[in-house]
Amino acid sequence: MTSSPPVRLGVFIGGLSVALVSGFLIGKVAGPTNVPSNPSAHAHGAGTTASGDGHDHGATGTGDATGLAISAQGYTLVPGRAELVAGESAPFTFTVVGPGGKVVTEFAQVHEQRLHMIVVRRDLSGYQHVHPTMRADGTWELPLTLREPGSYRMFADFTTNLTPLVLGADLTVPGTYQPTPLPAAAREAKVGGFDVTYEGTPRIGASQPLLFRVFTAGSPVTNLERYLGAYGHLIIVREGDVGYVHAHPEAELSGGAIKFWFTAPGPGRYRAFLDYQVGGTVRTAEFTVVV
Repeated sequence: MTSSPPVRLGVFIGGLSVALVSGFLIGKVAGPTNVPSNPSAHAHGAGTTASGDGHDHGATGTGDATGLAISAQGYTLVPGRAELVAGESAPFTFTVVGPGGKVVTEFAQVHEQRLHMIVVRRDLSGYQHVHPTMRADGTWELPLTLREPGSYRMFADFTTNLTPLVLGADLTVPGTYQPTPLPAAAREAKVGGFDVTYEGTPRIGASQPLLFRVFTAGSPVTNLERYLGAYGHLIIVREGDVGYVHAHPEAELSGGAIKFWFTAPGPGRYRAFLDYQVGGTVRTAEFTVVV
């Protein structure tokens, strides 16, 4: 897979100039090609399977980058509005319209939820992993707060009619946009009094293990709790086009580590967000990964 040259994207929000950001053009996101001996994890996308019982059943094949389109396989994401006010917590709604123009109301439960919603600003800051509730008519709703001006990407990650999908739509917050530089690549992140490290090196076109360990005061945390049916959830977003991968770990810890299998889609910079739970509190460790 060849990489595309860097480009400059100019974004104007609310008539105010928005700073330029750089990135790579659209590539391919592949699932595991070398399936591990215990393939209990999968990445969401075309060609993968997902069950409704909240447990992973392995990866099957590869898929294109997810979340890059608002419509796919006859389904369309329809936000109730595309503009929000910075720092304001207000109701946000959306629907998923299926074949024939009907609003979808049947969603499989995957990892204890019928739909996972991810929001991230296009400079890969402001990450949120939230779970809206669905009305009887198929309208999803939640209070959503986007704290800083800029252009955001929302991802609706769900399975319906045995079809796993990730659809994406842009949201804007008017105002003067101050981009957050992508932090340098590092293998350790500090969050809420915990140190989180990872081992492993992503490779293009080959599934590689990534092991995340959580420490406090220099000692390994031994009481990691399951969150949404798993010891961790790994969201990886690509710089430039905000291509999306949602990876799930092996069912059990590996020597105390949360173990994922990941295939790098191509050269570039990525932001990896690890959600994990200790003492009933969910925290997110963030890493910049360079391939």
